[in-house]
Amino acid sequence: MARKKGQEESQNGSPAWMTTYGDLVTLLLCFFVLLFAFSTIDAKKFEAIMQSVQGSLGVLKGGQTINETPFVNEALNEEQTTKELQELEDFKKLQEIIEKYLEQNGFQNEILVDLEPRGLLLRFKDNVLFDSGKADLKGNANETLVFLSDLLKQEEFKEKYIRIEGHTDSDPIINIRKYPTNWELSVARASNVVRFLIEQAGLQPDRLSASGYSQYHPIAPNDTDGNKGKNRRVDIVILRSDFVKSEPYY
Repeated sequence: MARKKGQEESQNGSPAWMTTYGDLVTLLLCFFVLLFAFSTIDAKKFEAIMQSVQGSLGVLKGGQTINETPFVNEALNEEQTTKELQELEDFKKLQEIIEKYLEQNGFQNEILVDLEPRGLLLRFKDNVLFDSGKADLKGNANETLVFLSDLLKQEEFKEKYIRIEGHTDSDPIINIRKYPTNWELSVARASNVVRFLIEQAGLQPDRLSASGYSQYHPIAPNDTDGNKGKNRRVDIVILRSDFVKSEPYY
């Protein structure tokens, strides 16, 4: 019995419904690709899903990791940028609160508050915290340090690290056996501020560090009494997270 030409082509090729099915699957694939393109990737969830899939399929780790893909790197960069912006806003908020307090208490000309690359700087003239040639905190300095410590206990600042830095002018120490050079004086002043913040104000010790720089980090030439007064200072630096990571002792 002779077969028709159309019947022979139908039997030799795929069934007609496969063409429609293939078109449908292709359209679905395009649809999900578009959804993925418009979505925002959560890097941590994406990595967890991929690790789960690898484990269920018995895929061993090796070769190029999922962390090196452009999408994940972009998501991680966005997350890091968001954290940095939030930290900057927190520092600005803290700066405004401190400046308002200083103005209300008449310290606006004695204590500088400034945002710098390593964090929020509070610069105390030495006569605000100490008498000349001494490292014992003055009585009226306690209130300011307690106010500052209360701010640093708040939720957005409770994990910030704080460095206390002592500085002097270039004049040598005269007739003070307890502090034979400016090194001892600068270190003692920074250490006493740290002790007060721990023992009296209740800050966690692991958040604090003390440094003494003697006369070797001036902010003005030591050529006039006014400039020497600028160099005699104690700096309290509330450190940015990125700066802390670069420090070897944290």
